[in-house]
Amino acid sequence: MRRFAWAAAVGLVAAVCGVAGPAQAGKDLDNVRVRGTLACGLGTGLPGFEFLDSQGNWRGLAVDVCRAAAVALFGDIGKVKYVPTNAQHRFTVLQAGEVDMLLGNATQTLTRDTALGLDFTGIYYYGGQGFMVPKKLGVKSAKDLNGASICVTAGTTTELNLADYFRTNKMIFKPVILEKVEEVRAAFFAGRCDVYTADVASLAATRATTAPNPDDYVILPEIISKDPAGAMVRHGDNQFADIVRWSLYAMIEAEEYGITSKNVDEMLKSDNPAIKRILGVTPGMGKALGLDERWAYNIVKQVGNYGEIFERNLGSGSPLKLARGQNALWTQGGLQYAPPIR
Repeated sequence: MRRFAWAAAVGLVAAVCGVAGPAQAGKDLDNVRVRGTLACGLGTGLPGFEFLDSQGNWRGLAVDVCRAAAVALFGDIGKVKYVPTNAQHRFTVLQAGEVDMLLGNATQTLTRDTALGLDFTGIYYYGGQGFMVPKKLGVKSAKDLNGASICVTAGTTTELNLADYFRTNKMIFKPVILEKVEEVRAAFFAGRCDVYTADVASLAATRATTAPNPDDYVILPEIISKDPAGAMVRHGDNQFADIVRWSLYAMIEAEEYGITSKNVDEMLKSDNPAIKRILGVTPGMGKALGLDERWAYNIVKQVGNYGEIFERNLGSGSPLKLARGQNALWTQGGLQYAPPIR
């Protein structure tokens, strides 16, 4: 009994003092390492989040979250396999093991977290659903949409939020439900429906990049839902989930401490204890995850901090020009907040 009590006491002291033990790899992590690439399931045709550019390269905020995990694992931003999927089949693709992590702008909900056997690994985008209409309709508010035909993507929380909103407000609507985002957009711009509903950022992206004339369309002021988007992995491999989760947190922490892809090498000389832990100058954080001690340094160097990936994909450096809003750091009035790397 004394031996077990002594061991428990040592473990308690280690936990209190922040001494990390070596992580144990699970089956999903083992498979990724044997394969030598990280397979990421992505939605298609969502500018700013996950889309193919004119050169056929994947771009977007969600894509960069995937790349950060690959860099943490392999130290190489190119060690990624992108697997296109859609709203109806994306969870099945992950459950079947065809991908290691799923992005696809999937909203975190209780049933997805429990019934599907999947884990969310941090929120990379705080969104909310809205409505876009042709300006010529003269609609000023979502409360004016009673009886409207509304285009929506099948198999999404968007479809459920829409039904809830109209039921709550005792209004009726005619749903035009299509499987692919591209089909929904095409139907809206072809006049098959009066309204297009999606996350407000998606609506802004659609108006900026797809509309025949962006000035002919307006996004109504109401936000009807909470839609936090996070990367998902399968239940059962805690270490792999930790690596994906802390890869996102590392980008958020880096922004908070002013560490960027441009100054990260200079930041290696910092005397700030938090920065030294994040960048691996003070060892231990890599060991705790089963990674190289420079895992977070490599993420910032090759992918950027959270502010950098937001700005180039959704913000001032992108066609969307979206404000940070809820996705600003907590120190700047937003919701992006990462637990400390220590």
